Amino acid sequence: MTRTWVSLASATSAQAGHGSNPCQGLYWTPDGDDAPRTALIATHYNVDFAEHYLAPYMADRGYGFLGWNTRYRGNEPYFMLDQARVDIGAGVRWLRDHGVERLVILGNSGGGSLMAAYQSMAEGDDRADLFISLNAHLGRPDVLTAWLDPAVVDETDPLQRDPSLDMFDEGNGPPYLPEFVERYRAAQLARNRRISEWCKTELERLAPHGIHDTLFVLHGVWADLRFNDLTLDPSERKPGCYAGDARRANLSPFGLGKVNTCRSWLSMWSMDDSDCRAERHLQRIPEPSLLVQSLGDAGIFPSDAHATFEAMGAPDKQLRLISGDHYFQHEGSRDECADVVDAWLRERT
Repeated sequence: MTRTWVSLASATSAQAGHGSNPCQGLYWTPDGDDAPRTALIATHYNVDFAEHYLAPYMADRGYGFLGWNTRYRGNEPYFMLDQARVDIGAGVRWLRDHGVERLVILGNSGGGSLMAAYQSMAEGDDRADLFISLNAHLGRPDVLTAWLDPAVVDETDPLQRDPSLDMFDEGNGPPYLPEFVERYRAAQLARNRRISEWCKTELERLAPHGIHDTLFVLHGVWADLRFNDLTLDPSERKPGCYAGDARRANLSPFGLGKVNTCRSWLSMWSMDDSDCRAERHLQRIPEPSLLVQSLGDAGIFPSDAHATFEAMGAPDKQLRLISGDHYFQHEGSRDECADVVDAWLRERT
């Protein structure tokens, strides 16, 4: 297969002074065919998708695959959805200009809600012809809130905790009783909303002084009860999260939304303010849609997959549950995933 470097300016972001363009990626094509008729494009909020794991498998099956990055690759604290959509559109138009007649949106992992947002608001040739959700979260606010640690009572001090809401306190479980689960989930949502209200208040406080925005750190983001209790939302997964042991990960400086500005929080993570939630966008996508979900995913669960599928507004939609982890790293599972996508696309040729 052939890999072609693609580097483009954006309608709202020019080439940087040091030389790089805001939009960059790799276009994977079958050897000898630099203009396949059907191509996929995959983009994430901040993860570099240029070398996406599925790209070589789809190129091997005769498709083009553009692993595409916006100006926010590796730059999550400053993410703004409206600008990301502009950058995705640059990649879509590049594919159209290079012979692609049938364009397929691939919304993978966190990129599921991002690509749904793009597709639901795109028009004309900027709109793709088919939509695929692959091991995709319900949305940035949804997944972060489901993982937020509600035991954190002081956003400036991770040591200040409410033991009655601590999933890592053995007195609370696992297994976790229904009453605890209900109270825990309500407290997670309340924490998300407290942060959102603080962001709005802080922006109002800073504005008279000419300060447009400010950074803050988020503590405790690996605390979904399902990480430790396999009886909740049963699947083929193993205990733990994407980062391994959930307790250790929850105390680490790594994870979703660890550094934000007030504006990026409201744009990407706020349950009440963000437009990065998949449901409202999926309802507005009439193009044929496929949802592929691995049964061993440690961070996306059966209820999430079914909720996403239910939200899809396409009359022609299909749900496929297959074995594997979030990245299909077990031998043969990436081939199986690519075969499922390939068969679905061929049925709609």
